[in-house]
Amino acid sequence: MQIEEKPPFDTPFEWIGGEEKVRALVDRFYDLMDLEPGYQELRQAHGSSLQDARDKLFWFLCGWLGGPDYYQQRFGHPRLRMRHMPFSIGILERDQWLACMDQAMGDVGVDEKLRSRLGQSFFQTADWMRNR
Repeated sequence: MQIEEKPPFDTPFEWIGGEEKVRALVDRFYDLMDLEPGYQELRQAHGSSLQDARDKLFWFLCGWLGGPDYYQQRFGHPRLRMRHMPFSIGILERDQWLACMDQAMGDVGVDEKLRSRLGQSFFQTADWMRNR
């Protein structure tokens, strides 16, 4: 029987480094989306401005990671799939989102063990969001 090692912090929010690190991650994620040609289809799905998406992802991730629940305070339950239904999300968009987030996590120095765990969770969520 394999015993899972306890994470070094009570929540992923603490482990990642709190709000400052979540904001850095989100900003890097959207900066990469603007900069990297490999994320072109993902970027096109976000419209002309990324500011609203930046804020919403930051608020969402803070709560999802176990920190302040800013998103729910503003908008109620995330209902991620319902809120993303207007957008065409297939395997390409899912994979670009995951690659962009993984690159952003690496660029801002997310701990490798946490990065791996978050990557698994992000995959499950992103795959569930596909609507085509």
